[in-house]
Amino acid sequence: MSRDAARSIVAPFYDALNQPATKDVTALVEGAALADWRSYSADGVSKSRDEFIQQVKGFGKLIPDLTWAIREVLADGDTIVVRSEASGTPAADFFGVPHGGKSFRIMAIDVHKVAGGKLVTAHHVEDWASAIRQLAAK
Repeated sequence: MSRDAARSIVAPFYDALNQPATKDVTALVEGAALADWRSYSADGVSKSRDEFIQQVKGFGKLIPDLTWAIREVLADGDTIVVRSEASGTPAADFFGVPHGGKSFRIMAIDVHKVAGGKLVTAHHVEDWASAIRQLAAK
């Protein structure tokens, strides 16, 4: 699969993450991912597509200016790897850090499996510890 083809497959998924409070997150994620899609985090916890949609909507409320930009896409067979960058300013306490009006910028890596042009699974890691350090810095 070409990088352009891979980018077109993952683009709606990342569009849902980019200022989600202003989007139809459900339609974007359902359009990109199969009904039985699963998201796996680094700690082994998995979420269903519907659970992920609710999480993204929650992020949209907590971080109204959340942006999630694709920085690099690599493709090999049925695997797409995306390096992305998330940034935003939480509107309330965030991972135990009191709200202070500060912003964060972090990197994320996602490994997507694809079948028939749709996402099947995502294994991902985001640098939330860096976000916490940035928000808590004096």
